Amino acid sequence: MEKRVTFRQDHCKGCGLCIEVCPKGIIKVGTEINKQGYYPAVVEDEAQELCISCALCARMCPDAVIEVFR
Repeated sequence: MEKRVTFRQDHCKGCGLCIEVCPKGIIKVGTEINKQGYYPAVVEDEAQELCISCALCARMCPDAVIEVFR
């Protein structure tokens, strides 16, 4: 399955705004620290199929690290 939502992990500050707006609740804080010292947001592979490609997360992201595919 192709990914519907991706994050530029090295640029994510883990602010959690995308987590708050996701209507499906599939975005969560990752478990690995990125190069900036933050825990970036992630959507696990098994949750990708639940994404409805609404792009609310991408619109909310202050650092434009999210890309949504339809």
